[in-house]
Amino acid sequence: MILAFDIGGSRIKAARSHNGSLEPLGETATPTQDFTAFTAALASFLSTESAIAISITGVVDPATGRIKVANIPCLDGRNVTADLQAALNRPVLILNDADCFAMAEATTGAGKSHRNVFGIILGTGVGGGLVLNGQIVTGAGGYAGEWGHGPVVHDPAFPCGCGQIGCLDTIGGARGMERLHKHLTGQDASAEAIIDAWKTAPSPTVTRWLDLLSGQLAMVINLIGADIVPVGGGLANDTSLIAALDIATRARILRQTDTPLIVPATTSADAGLAGAAAAGEARFG
Repeated sequence: MILAFDIGGSRIKAARSHNGSLEPLGETATPTQDFTAFTAALASFLSTESAIAISITGVVDPATGRIKVANIPCLDGRNVTADLQAALNRPVLILNDADCFAMAEATTGAGKSHRNVFGIILGTGVGGGLVLNGQIVTGAGGYAGEWGHGPVVHDPAFPCGCGQIGCLDTIGGARGMERLHKHLTGQDASAEAIIDAWKTAPSPTVTRWLDLLSGQLAMVINLIGADIVPVGGGLANDTSLIAALDIATRARILRQTDTPLIVPATTSADAGLAGAAAAGEARFG
């Protein structure tokens, strides 16, 4: 059995997994400042499981084992895998939450039965994870699938939290759409209001948003050969928006298909747990 965790800056969710079946075990507050307390919080859920798999809002460098996680200072910069294995006496697998989302979609969600699954997040910002032939791809630095970063948007080119200027992350998520709307119209509006207005009248904001995202998605899809692209995050709740993004993207890829490619994710809010569990079972058996 695998003990799976979905760890965020405020809460730790836990579940026990056996042959793909998840048994929720509850949740607890995330100790963010004290590694001993953090370890104890995980240990409180431990029983007879043979291994531990973790989904977390951070990135592990495969070369060094060190994690970058801004909202849990007691973990940032540590070789958390080695430290937890020593403390909990179990093999540990730690994965980025977007990678776990992609794995959940590939195993039980919209990507089930597809070989190459590119799971994307359109939430507050832009993220993604890549699963090829049933395996999560992490890549150098652990950043594979992070299509939201790199200076690709030149008009408008906003500063990004990663230090670059013109990242897709600056305009692609809900806050980015609002920033883009302000730039184009001079007006403040929520992403929800912008999308609702677009459904009844042409919107320069949504038109520009679709153009920018579909171009980058088409390039990534051509590169990795994704069979399907499940979308999670708040913007994915609007099926009309995702359908429009799908049409715009399919018009730009090399492979011509009438079958929807960009689709809403179907896994639940427990995608982090499901993806971590699936990856843990694949790794540890």
